[in-house]
Amino acid sequence: MSIYSLLFNVFLMWEEILREFADSPSQSRVVRFLLENGFGVNAEARIVCNGVEIPATHIAKAAGTDRRVVDATARRILQAPDLAGIFLNLRVTPDLSLVAQKLGVSVITVLVRDAREKGIVGAAVRVLTDHDLTIRQIFVTDPLLSEEPKLVIIVNEKPPASVYEELRALPQVSRLII
Repeated sequence: MSIYSLLFNVFLMWEEILREFADSPSQSRVVRFLLENGFGVNAEARIVCNGVEIPATHIAKAAGTDRRVVDATARRILQAPDLAGIFLNLRVTPDLSLVAQKLGVSVITVLVRDAREKGIVGAAVRVLTDHDLTIRQIFVTDPLLSEEPKLVIIVNEKPPASVYEELRALPQVSRLII
């Protein structure tokens, strides 16, 4: 699947969610919070992270709403078959960038000019593989969920300065965080 197909699917998902929750800004906020954090909903309408239940009161506090809104949102998600199919299957992957120093790996964060432009990930990966660097983890924040979408790459080795220069020179890149 190309990045455009993926972005189009995410866009359609967001349109569907916005339509479904257009009548309730507070439930819309809860759904956005769930997606931003990769939290799902189980068959009992409980918020879960990789199958582990998270109390609605905790979600409510973090999302700036009430526990009853969280419970109502979870039930409503399950009532919409397309949304249920998404939220019943969401999984969280650990973000190693926050523990990179302890693991002895390097993190390169690429901020882009336009996250809708294609070829960003491929160009960055090409630079790293041309320098024979081993990619440990790579992830992209969703441009529809993030105000400042970014590409985060974790490599096993400390990259030479030339890698940073080549990444900065990519036309899609606005800046690097090292």
